[in-house]
Parts: sequence; structure tokens; C-alpha cells
Amino acid sequence: MAVTAFRWTNFLVRVVVAFVLVFATYNPSGHSWVHWFIESTNKLDPIIILSAIILIIGWAVYLRATARSLGFFGSLLVVALFGSIIWAMIFYGWLSLENPSVLGYVALVLLSILLAVGISWSHIRRRITGQIDVDDVETNI
Repeated sequence: MAVTAFRWTNFLVRVVVAFVLVFATYNPSGHSWVHWFIESTNKLDPIIILSAIILIIGWAVYLRATARSLGFFGSLLVVALFGSIIWAMIFYGWLSLENPSVLGYVALVLLSILLAVGISWSHIRRRITGQIDVDDVETNI
């Protein structure tokens, strides 16, 4: 039987995994898979390829879950929300365009949160509305 209780700790685990996935793939610090691949002299190193496959699997899981749960319109709304948050932070002087790496970090954090919300949305919606998805219904044969 599936576990139906969804707690903040479940969401936090999904956020942490999303952060690891996003920041391991690319980040402005120069310590990421993209930087590792670009700086590598042997692009066909088995460890580089293996790590790329692991990252692709992680991205596929998170993107597919986000696309299925939020859909295009829901994802667009979340991106618009996060874009307006960044705009407000710049407008009120909390974030400066003088340092583009800080803006990059903020964008990567918001992307991680988007992926975590996307992979958790079915659980969150069920907690808010009491409605379950068709995928959640178990059949007894």
C-alpha cells in the first residue's frame, strides 16, 4: 500500500535533491558537470559519461513529474511568479545586476524550487483540496 501522508520533510527532501541536481549540472562557481566537461581533455572519459547519464535521469524524472503535475500553463505561472519575484528584488535594491553570478544563483535556486514543487504538486494539491489524482487510486482485483 502506498504511503499517502505527505509532510514538510518529504517536500524538503525533494527540494534538496532538486538543488543537488540543478547545482551539480551547472552553477556560476565553476564547479559543476558543465565546467568539468568543458575543461576535460578527454570528453569520452567513462566517469564524465556516467555522471552525465545520472544527471539526465534525474532531470528526466523531475521534468516529467513537473510537466505532468503542473502542465505547461502551471509551469508558466510559476515561472512568471518567480520572474516577478526577481524583478521585485531588483526593483527594491535587494538584488543587483552588477554581479551576474548572484542573479544566476537566485535563478538556479528558483529553478530548484520549481522542480521540487512540480514533483510534489500532486501531494500538495491533495492536502489542500482533498482531491486525489487518477494515478493515486488503487484498484483491488
